[in-house]
Amino acid sequence: MIQTDLSSVLKNKVVQALENLTAITQRIGHSELQKNVEDIIHRIHDPFMFVIVGEVKAGKSSFINALLGAEKEICKVAPSPMTDTIQQIVYGEIEKEETLGPHLKRLSFPVDILKEIAIVDTPGTNTIIDYHQEITEEFIPLSDLIIFVFEAKNPYRESAWKFFDFINDEWRKKIIFVLQQKDLMEPDDLVANINGVADYAEKKGIQKSPIFDVSAKQELNGQKEESGFIKIHNYINKHITGGKAPFLKLQSNIKTGATINERIKLGLVDRKRQFEIDKRFRTEIQDLLSSQEDKTKNHIVILVENLIAKYDKITNKYYNELVKGFSFTTMIKRSFQSLFGNKQNVKVWLDGIFKDMDSELQIELKNKLQAGVIDIAEDIQDMAKLVDAKIKTSETVLKDNHEIFANIAERRANILRDLQKTFTTFMENSENFYVDEMQSDGDKILPNMAKGGGVAIVGIILAAVTNTALLDITGGIMTAVGLVFAGITVGAKKRKILQEFKNEVDKGRQQISEEVSDKLEDYTKAIKFKIDQNFHDFDMLLNEEKKTIHWIENKQLTLETSLSNLTEEIDEKLNN
Repeated sequence: MIQTDLSSVLKNKVVQALENLTAITQRIGHSELQKNVEDIIHRIHDPFMFVIVGEVKAGKSSFINALLGAEKEICKVAPSPMTDTIQQIVYGEIEKEETLGPHLKRLSFPVDILKEIAIVDTPGTNTIIDYHQEITEEFIPLSDLIIFVFEAKNPYRESAWKFFDFINDEWRKKIIFVLQQKDLMEPDDLVANINGVADYAEKKGIQKSPIFDVSAKQELNGQKEESGFIKIHNYINKHITGGKAPFLKLQSNIKTGATINERIKLGLVDRKRQFEIDKRFRTEIQDLLSSQEDKTKNHIVILVENLIAKYDKITNKYYNELVKGFSFTTMIKRSFQSLFGNKQNVKVWLDGIFKDMDSELQIELKNKLQAGVIDIAEDIQDMAKLVDAKIKTSETVLKDNHEIFANIAERRANILRDLQKTFTTFMENSENFYVDEMQSDGDKILPNMAKGGGVAIVGIILAAVTNTALLDITGGIMTAVGLVFAGITVGAKKRKILQEFKNEVDKGRQQISEEVSDKLEDYTKAIKFKIDQNFHDFDMLLNEEKKTIHWIENKQLTLETSLSNLTEEIDEKLNN
């Protein structure tokens, strides 16, 4: 009773631990592993489960009948596959058959050994019916002990050992080997095959696994000493029954849970690696954008410096002409001569200077601007083209056929595919490179003028924007300078007038420097922002991945600690 109570307490602890594993399988969206864990929890109160596997005609059904020692045939024996149904054989006071699902039956028999264990008979693994092996594979995670039945005369068939690999590699279940129908073998040949199975198992990482040679026919005919079943019964009595089975079942459940968790943990290595690659990819995109923005800013600085140099050269030229023309003698002479029509009067002369200066500023600054804008346009175009190339060469290690994380791999692949498609469309659409707030009403026809130009229209837009800015600035300078000289007379003070001219020229210089720089830098930032906005869904994925990976790792740590503590507790009960 005390042992039963202890078993129940431990079962509840194991269920609580495995519920963490259920949460993990739900979070990662792996329905198959989730079902495995839920089935383990659902069957935790079932008896210790022997699962009998092997090829068709290996003698599995005869072996089960002989092992149970029942007076009547429990499992039907036939030369061909009898059923595609798994049969769970359990203890019951009366014989009973229940259908639990399309491929699962429960048979109850009043056989003593079934009070502590249950036996599961599975379809043959090499049957011509394709889904037989799939049915058997689905039941393997629920097993507590695998009894692998071979034909004694030929235990080397490839299909049998491939299925062994599945059991051992995928689920690391405890396995014992049975060579059935030994009565058909010569003793020396039988020993050779027993040693052969031991060698095969050892090469596959299973050392000193029990191997029994039996004859169900001899056992059922009453030849107990010759049949080999005494050794199997002794093994079961020593290692499984006698009150140990409930604790051994919990050990098996814990081991299966740990195996599932380890598979997820190994898969998480790929997921974390992909996450780190994607983070690095995203950082490289951001660094590339920042680098291209810095490069563009440098070219903007050079362009503005060249504009200012040309501006200063032109305005200095006309300033010197004004200085020369504003000498007192020249002014008196010009005013006197104009009376006789020989010379321009002061107003006409000044209008001519302003007109020439305005024309020269417009032509020279526009030419200088167009030459400089080419480099800036190329920088911005390169910004988009380099990002496009980066997207197309992004690295993928988490494939959409990944054993554990196929769902997130497929989602990531879809997001990346959409990103590539969206960015290609972005590059081809000229309106994406048009920034409304930077341009005057007259410039808003630009997108219609350059339809379909995509990234190639950047130079056109920059030239239009900056040319408009220069026209506004130089026009403003001319207006201001004109006001300085409005109503000028011969007696006006030359120094004050020239200083006012210089003041207005200085304001123009500052305005060119600020407005051209601001417009070009604002445009660069706007395009950079638009490019970066294409990564919104990818950034959302990265944020979710960071949280999910952290959550999984914390849950796994909690689970591993719980399973380890439970293992120690159960080992202690079994050893006492």
